[in-house]
Amino acid sequence: MKANIKVSVVDHVAGARAAQGVAVVIDVFRAFSVAAYAFSRGAATVIPVAAVDDARELKRLHPDWLLIGERHARPLPGFDCGNSPTDLEKLDVAGRTIIHTTHAGTQGLTAVPASVETLTGALVNAGAIVRYLQALQPEIVTLVRMGHEARENCDEDDLCAELLRSRLVGEPMPVAGIRERLRQASSAQKFFDPACDWAPEGDFERCTRVDEFDFVLQVQPPTGHLPKRLKRIDVPLSS
Repeated sequence: MKANIKVSVVDHVAGARAAQGVAVVIDVFRAFSVAAYAFSRGAATVIPVAAVDDARELKRLHPDWLLIGERHARPLPGFDCGNSPTDLEKLDVAGRTIIHTTHAGTQGLTAVPASVETLTGALVNAGAIVRYLQALQPEIVTLVRMGHEARENCDEDDLCAELLRSRLVGEPMPVAGIRERLRQASSAQKFFDPACDWAPEGDFERCTRVDEFDFVLQVQPPTGHLPKRLKRIDVPLSS
C-alpha cells in the first residue's frame, strides 16, 4: 500500500454518500457477516436493497429468489429468513440470488455514489479486505461505520474500522481479544438474551470470527433490470 494513502473514517448514510476512493461499508452485527456466510455457502449473488417495499417487489418479480433481512433487528413478515447467519444455515442458498434489506448495512451500500468502488466490511473477511486494498493501491480508502440502525455508533463497527485502518497503515492491532471485548458491548447483549430468538447466540460467535473468509464482496453497478449486487472476489493469502 502506498505510504501516503489516506484512510478516512466516516459514519452512517451521510458518510456513505460522501465516500471517496474505495469505500468499505461496515456492518458487523450482522448484515455483512450474513452476506459473507451466504457466499461461503455458494450463493450466486446478494442484492442489497434499502427499502422494504422495493425488496418485496423484487421478490414478487423473481419468486425463486430468496428474501432476507430485518428492521429493528427483527425478521420481517413473509421473508424467507431474518438477518441471522445462524438462521441462514436452514436455507439452501447454493446457486441462489438473495435479496437483502437491513436497517443499516444495505442503506450504506445503496447510498455510496455509483462512481466509487465499494466493498462490504466485516470482521469475518477483514484480512481479505486489507489484502485486496493493498493490491489495488487506491489513493483514498473510506471506511464507513454504519452503526446501530445507521444513526448511532456501535462498538463492533468502530472496532472493525479500527482493525482495517491499523492494518492499512502498517500498524496491525492484536485480534486475540476482539471477541471478549465485543461480548461486553451493548449491541451484543441481544445474542445472550433467550427472549431475543431473532438474534441467536450463534450469531455472535459467527460474526466475531476474525479473518474467517479469504474473499471480498464488491458492489457491482446496476445493469439492465438488475440493481446493485454483490460479487465475490477471492483474495488468496500471499505466498
